[in-house]
Amino acid sequence: MKKVVITGGAGFIGSYLVEALLARNYNVTILDNLSSGSLRNIEGVLGNPNLEIIKGDIRDKNAVSKALVNCDVVFHFAANPEVRLGIPTEHFENNILGTFTILEQMRKKDVGEIVFASSSTVYGDAKILPTPENYAPLKPISVYGASKLACEALISSYVHTYGFKSIVLRYANVVGPKSHRGVVYDFILKLKSNPRKLEILGDGTQTKSYIWIEDAIDATITAWQKTSGGFEAYNVGSEDAISVVEIADIVVSVLGLEDVKYAFTGGIEGRGWPGDVKYMHLDVSKLESLGWKPRYNSREAVRLAAKHLKSTLNS
Repeated sequence: MKKVVITGGAGFIGSYLVEALLARNYNVTILDNLSSGSLRNIEGVLGNPNLEIIKGDIRDKNAVSKALVNCDVVFHFAANPEVRLGIPTEHFENNILGTFTILEQMRKKDVGEIVFASSSTVYGDAKILPTPENYAPLKPISVYGASKLACEALISSYVHTYGFKSIVLRYANVVGPKSHRGVVYDFILKLKSNPRKLEILGDGTQTKSYIWIEDAIDATITAWQKTSGGFEAYNVGSEDAISVVEIADIVVSVLGLEDVKYAFTGGIEGRGWPGDVKYMHLDVSKLESLGWKPRYNSREAVRLAAKHLKSTLNS
């Protein structure tokens, strides 16, 4: 059996990937400092004999080196997840420096395959929607997006200098159980606090793609298994996009509320916060050419996420 290392394996996306790969009989080692992830996310597989958990930081070369013993492939999903108003130093250290540390230890341990969780934010304010992977120039407008693009560049350099194989996955907004951030989660918390009024960041016209977590995991594994070598980037998203106001309407409907007043903060150019990409819609045809297709569109994914969060927060 192949041994895979999943950095950030106790996080939202990483924990689902852990479960999926264990179900496919891989040996899985999680490397996670548990700063934003939680063992509760993987409680269903904690007793699995094919699972090893190492509590450690991706910036710590000794922890990374220990995790990479007899490793075949690294799924690098650990990062500072805060897109909105994150501290630049944290993005640099957790994303860029952490990725460099992993690549260096992979080189020294002769581990030549990496699957990297990147982000749609690398595109910035793309002029072409839906945006294909070969869109250029890439101009991220947030430090988070810039850090992800820097990681992609580092990975590309190791591919071409040291013969690595890499798959870079540019995720849209992934939603589903275990997620405790993002607009759906924020809206539900706000409406639980005040069911008559909902504050909406920006002007509400921001439009983006949302993908259900299980679709994202299927995409991840498909891209990994069907890419033969070199550096390949894939967009991972749904085939459509949805506005923030539409998301608000869905959440209000799921909660069974009526006559909710929307209060818009306005923001710069109607953005939710500085660095917020106002319009994001990914072209996923490259990934679909490998045989993958999302089961849910953005509206269905948002509604599923809202229903789950409603039941979770009510329990």
